[in-house]
Amino acid sequence: MGGFQEDRVMRIPVAILLFGFALSGCRDTNGTETPDPVKLSEDAVGHYCQMYVLDHSGPKAQIHLAGQPAPLWFAQVRDAVAFIREPEKTAEITAVYVNDMARAASWEDPGIDNWIVAGKATYVVGSDATGGMGAPEVVPFGTEDAAKEFAARHGGDLMRLNDIPDDAVLGAVDMEHEEGS
Repeated sequence: MGGFQEDRVMRIPVAILLFGFALSGCRDTNGTETPDPVKLSEDAVGHYCQMYVLDHSGPKAQIHLAGQPAPLWFAQVRDAVAFIREPEKTAEITAVYVNDMARAASWEDPGIDNWIVAGKATYVVGSDATGGMGAPEVVPFGTEDAAKEFAARHGGDLMRLNDIPDDAVLGAVDMEHEEGS
């Protein structure tokens, strides 16, 4: 009888240990899985401005955070880049998508489902384009050729996401001066 009890005692911790490994495996898979972009709807509200995103022209962004069912929306790509660089954020970013302005119908209609991974886009930084909130915009394109064409018409430099200078997205903006130009 002593052998049976010892055998049973050993099986319970092993079962608990295996169950724990199974659960942690599920969490790892869910935690590292990249969510797909979400179609922009009329209910989307900007993370910073709390205004309806579709009410603003220019490219938009969505940022997905671990453990959050819905993305954070941004009425300007500039604001999304600023959010990425905030040192105070505590949630893990699992995906960032921006409008591909090469596939946009127009500046006023950047699209609701033409999303590209932010890290794969080519951005025009320092152009004369202002985003939906009136600040200078960093304009994303799915192809370098489209970005070059835009920069030829509107000025600016071509950059990758990690090369965008902090002062292009984090600095204060003289809105009065920008609107008057």
